[in-house]
Amino acid sequence: MKLLESLKAQLSKPNSTKSDRRSFLQIVGTGGVLASLAGFFYQSFRSLLPNVLYEAPQKFKIGLPSQLADGVTFLEDRRLYVFKEAKSYYAISGACTHLGCTVKYTKLNSPKQVEIGNEKKNITFEFHCPCHGSKFYADGTNYAGPAPSPLHWYKLEIAPDDGQLVVNLGEEVEQNFRLTV
Repeated sequence: MKLLESLKAQLSKPNSTKSDRRSFLQIVGTGGVLASLAGFFYQSFRSLLPNVLYEAPQKFKIGLPSQLADGVTFLEDRRLYVFKEAKSYYAISGACTHLGCTVKYTKLNSPKQVEIGNEKKNITFEFHCPCHGSKFYADGTNYAGPAPSPLHWYKLEIAPDDGQLVVNLGEEVEQNFRLTV
């Protein structure tokens, strides 16, 4: 008998769990709407501010020509190979033209005679891409692998104020470009 009375008492109470659940869902829903509106207004006001990229300058000094070692110098932070042959200088990009991996300077055991353009040349080194196997002759011409074009050559000049070599990554030059000092 007591059991029936307790069941009747529980059934006669108002359902408090339904109202708790309802108020909880209303709070969560309102919070979601407010968060969405805050995000919308943030993006709207953020678009009014300039979006500036902080990149390294495209034109930079690499030192005096006399301080540069004969042969090849690799500037790792710029992925750039700078060559010094007697009194002439040139710069070739170290970024593969396929997907941008850094190509490796590979010295050949013996000189290899290749035909580049319509000229036969003896080359003593090549560039090899470790990512997908592209290969480039010493002048940057692609001859194997998926690379679609030759390596880029960049302009070198002498700074008038202090006589240092200046590389301009914003200005590409022909493959036969040489700066003679």
